Order: sequence, then structure tokens, then C-alpha cells
Amino acid sequence: LDITDMSFMSDDPFDKPPCRGCSSYLTEPYIKCAECGPSPFLLCLQCFTRGFEYKKHQNDHKYEIMTSDFPVLEPGWTAQEEMALLEAVMDCGFGNWQDVAYQMRTKSKEECESHYMKNFINNPLFSSTLLSLRQAEESRTADSAIPFKPTDDPPRPTFDSVLSRDMAGYMPARADFMEEFDNYAEWDLKDIDFVDDDSDVLHALKVAVVDIYHSRLKERQRRKKIIRDHGLINLRKFQMLERCYPKEVQDLHDVMRRFARVVGPIEHDKFIETHALEFELRREIRRLQEYRKAGIKSFCSAKVYEQVKRVREDERRKRTMLCDVLQYIQDGRACHTPFYPLSTGRRSAPPLNLTGLPGTEKLNEREKELCQVVRLVPGAYLEYKQALLNECRRQGGLRLAQARALIKIDVNKTRKIYDFLIKEGYIYKA
Repeated sequence: LDITDMSFMSDDPFDKPPCRGCSSYLTEPYIKCAECGPSPFLLCLQCFTRGFEYKKHQNDHKYEIMTSDFPVLEPGWTAQEEMALLEAVMDCGFGNWQDVAYQMRTKSKEECESHYMKNFINNPLFSSTLLSLRQAEESRTADSAIPFKPTDDPPRPTFDSVLSRDMAGYMPARADFMEEFDNYAEWDLKDIDFVDDDSDVLHALKVAVVDIYHSRLKERQRRKKIIRDHGLINLRKFQMLERCYPKEVQDLHDVMRRFARVVGPIEHDKFIETHALEFELRREIRRLQEYRKAGIKSFCSAKVYEQVKRVREDERRKRTMLCDVLQYIQDGRACHTPFYPLSTGRRSAPPLNLTGLPGTEKLNEREKELCQVVRLVPGAYLEYKQALLNECRRQGGLRLAQARALIKIDVNKTRKIYDFLIKEGYIYKA
């Protein structure tokens, strides 16, 4: 079965090319030659049984039987009925099962609703498939600009929370702000009334006030477009993307953010990506220059040089620490400093209750246990996990120091998250 061309799956014979043998309209099942192309060579069953041949097509060519009369997701529902159900839901709207069943004609209202909810809404296989496809797409675009997705569902913070203030009072359910830019612009219009006995000067003045108000509305729309196109509503996600860059590129990102209004999101992000690439190239050039200065002429020698360099730096750090300790011991006043125990006798905090927290349904049992022990809300854990996965994929491995630089939370929590992802096989050490 070949379903690459959706017109072949259509029940309407007018949507398919006619039979090459008798020029009749094709009805399923029919035959498609697997060797002739690139345009499909289609035959009805009667011409196929007669061994019809035409130009390069021979009757001993490999062939495919084109039909949609087979179950796909569950018995009793053929592929043609699956496509008809999707088209009916798209035409009639989700939830209008009476009209969907009327358009389907072969299934009842209850059958359409239960089948659609079971296989297209609550099917975990589809969600995992979509996740793998999304990860594959991200891996293909890892070296290109970061795709901004304005249609992503933004967070829904509680009223007057810190996140709500960071989002400037944005309300996702209304896709609008609690307070607009130039929020009192309408006050200039509340007392204006166009009447017939207005003088020409007064009429022109009122029209000018309306034009000024229109210019303010245009400025509101311009600002909203910049926020929407650059994905600035989800501030936390935007900050996670920035942390993927080195410190020098982050500083450049902060400086160049003011110019994002004059270019599109992809162009702006490509500009930042090119500077990040330039930074990586400059660092690589400095490393190669260091090898050349040390007299190294092969990468095998460079590997040994890096190992020896790390050992030398460790020895230098140990000597520095030893000098500090000796200087501390020689100080007589320091020796008489009273010692206070570090233990304060505090009890550990109880596990976090995940009931009702957003994002809990996306975690497996082991991840839920981690969030409870570490006392980390599921939404934050998912963001940290995605950031570490992206950095590990980009670097070809991830060290604990890199994870701590990427996630600005308690170092002990970062270590637990890092060890958990290593143990579960999501990331691997560099």
C-alpha cells in the first residue's frame, strides 16, 4: 500500500487519474505499477488481468494493490473511514458529533465520538510519536537558527504573582494584556461627539483627535507583533534559550535585543548564532595557536598535551591551597578562633505534594519521585530537562559543571537532576 499521495486514498474516483488502459474512472481496489514513474501508472483490475502494456510498461512489472479497505487503528474502522472521520471533524468542528456522523453515514454519533477520543485525543502512542518527531526535527535544526514558535501555549501564572508581573499582566485565555500600552488613550475620545452644527474647525479638530487615537492603536499592535513574533511572552523559556550561549554571546544578546524590533525573529536569531559560531571559531583558533606555540604538530600529541595540562593545573591548585593553609596555621590569632559545628539540627523538608501542579501528567513514576524528593515543581523540571538535553545534544556530552552553569538553582538539586538523567539514559557524560 502506498499512501504518499493522499489523492489515492480518496473515495472519489474523480480525484485520481483515469485508467491507462480503458480511460475509465478508477475505483478501489486498483493497480499501481511500482517500476514506472515518476508519474503514477494506474490500471483498473480488468486491464490488469488482460495484461495491458503501454510504452515502457510491461505486464511483468512489480505492482501494488491500492486500497483503503483495511483497518489501521482498530478493527471495524477502515483507512477510508479514518480519513472520512478526520475530514468530517475538520468540516463540522470538534464536538459536533451528530453532523460528523451524518457526514460519515457509516458510523453512529456515539461510535464517532468514542473512536476519535480514544485514538486521536487520549492515545499515548500518538503523543510519544509526536515527541520523537519533534526531537528529530530539533536535532536536524540544531546547527541552524533556533525556531521561535509564537503559537506555543504560554504559561498561565496566578494573578499578581512574580511571573505574572514578568509577563506584564498577559492573560493567555484572552491573548491580551491587563493593561495596554498607553492604557488611557481612550480618555481623549470619551467626550467627543460629532454633531451637525459643528463648525469646520471644530469638526477638523475632532477628526484629528480620532487620527491620533488610531496612531496609538497602531503602536499597540506593533508592540504586540514584536512580542508575538519573537516569543517574548514565555520569558522563562526565552531565558533558557539564552543560557545555551557562552557568557560573551549572552552579553551580545542583551545588547542586540533592542534592535530585534527592526528585523524578524529568524533574522535576529541567525545574527546571534553567527556570532556564537564566530566565538567558537576564535576559541578553536586560540587553542590551535597554543598547540603551535608548544611545538605540537599532531592531534595525537595535542591529546597528550591536554591531559598533562590538566594534571599540571591540578598540581598548581593544590600548591596554592597548601600555601593558604600554611599561612593560616602560621597566624597565631587564627589558631585561637573558636570552632562552631556546622550542623544546625534542622530536619529535612517533607516530600513535595504534586497533586494539581501543572505538568505532573507528563512525568513518569521515577520523575515524579525525583520531583517529590528534590521538591521541584514539574514545570520547572521539564524546562531544566529539555535545556540539558539540548546542551548535551549540541556538545556531544555534558559535564556536571556545564549543567550547573546552565541551570541557576541550588547546586545540590542540579547534581540530583544531572545524576538522574545520566542514570535514566537521557544524557551522557562528555
